Amino acid sequence: MATTLMEGRRPQDWVNLVLAACLFFSPWIVGFSGETMPAWNAWIVAVVFAVVTIAALSAFAEWEEWLNVVLGAWMIVSPWALGFASNMGALWTHVVLGVLTVAASGWAVWDYRHSPHATA
Repeated sequence: MATTLMEGRRPQDWVNLVLAACLFFSPWIVGFSGETMPAWNAWIVAVVFAVVTIAALSAFAEWEEWLNVVLGAWMIVSPWALGFASNMGALWTHVVLGVLTVAASGWAVWDYRHSPHATA
C-alpha cells in the first residue's frame, strides 16, 4: 500500500517543494524584502515553482520537471537579467537555490528516464 501511495512521487519533488518555500521566504530571511525587483522575482518564481511541484507530486509528468529546470535556470540568471546582482544576499539566494533546483529536477528527469517502469 505504501508503494501505491508513493508511486510517481519522487524524493526530488519533495526537495523542490522545500526549495520553493525557501525561495518564497528568503526576502524576509536574507533581508531583501524592501527591494522590489529581487523580492517580487523570488515570490513569483516561488509560487510558480510550488504549483508545478505540487502538480508533479499529485500526478507526475516529465514536462513538470523540465519546467522546474527552466525555473531554476531563471533563478540563476535573474540577478543579472533583472539588475540586482549588486545585492549579494539576493544574488546568492537566487543562484544557490537555482542550482539546487536544476540539480533536483534534472535528477528527477534522469531517474524517470532510467527507471525500469518508465514508459515512453
